[in-house]
Amino acid sequence: MQIGYSLIFALVAAVAGRNCGAPEPSPEHKKLSAQMALQAANDPSIHEMAAAATLVVDTYFHVIQSGTSLAQGNVPDSQLANQLKVLNAGYASAGISFNLLGTTRTTNKSWFQDGDEAAMKKALRKGDYKTLNVYFMGLGGDLLGYCYFPDVNNADNLLYDGCSILFSSVPGGSTASYNLGLTATHEIGHWFGLYHTFQDGCAGGDLISDTPAESTPTSGCPTSKDTCTGTLYPGVDPIHNFMDYSTDICMTQFTPGQATRMFQQFNQYRA
Repeated sequence: MQIGYSLIFALVAAVAGRNCGAPEPSPEHKKLSAQMALQAANDPSIHEMAAAATLVVDTYFHVIQSGTSLAQGNVPDSQLANQLKVLNAGYASAGISFNLLGTTRTTNKSWFQDGDEAAMKKALRKGDYKTLNVYFMGLGGDLLGYCYFPDVNNADNLLYDGCSILFSSVPGGSTASYNLGLTATHEIGHWFGLYHTFQDGCAGGDLISDTPAESTPTSGCPTSKDTCTGTLYPGVDPIHNFMDYSTDICMTQFTPGQATRMFQQFNQYRA
């Protein structure tokens, strides 16, 4: 991963739970997100414009494999097609869709194990900063995926931009409880500038007003979870939100406020 967020990866066959490797948002990014929250709170037209807007994101899939078998990352076209359907279904309520322009396939054992990210992306990345590149590959450290937040569009950010997704998390993949394709939905939320719902606990949250506060990431799909209580924190934890850590079957929604934030961030950084 990018300098400052380096991790050591070893290929594993399963994950213990949802574990996202996205870097922490920078203080500058969080400051801008807080400003966006204030603007949306003071100007209802921002929500109205976002609710009426549509966005089609040009997208490339990159399959990185260590060999020719499915267990070595050779994800078939049928699973990739289903992954695209899951993405479009998940983001439909936000007015966002993904236009797949192409798929590359590369056999490279080092890249498959997330080695030399810069070389891989320099060779494979397509489009500009508003183009989404998704890399399906093997990830260690119990990671399901990671993605970079939008930031100032300089050469370094453009090189590393994109989302790395555990290949077995696609629809029909072998990672139990996380094989409906929602890992990509979650990670791409970071690409649009969304934080985890539990980002700064009860006091800060994800800086979006209609996301109920929660202090801890969700594991599984509990029937009830309410980690931030009292009159200041109405509502139970948002376990069905795509930006929590619930199992795939539990994740069903973005809030209207998250949709607004995605358009704010896209227009600020990518458009």
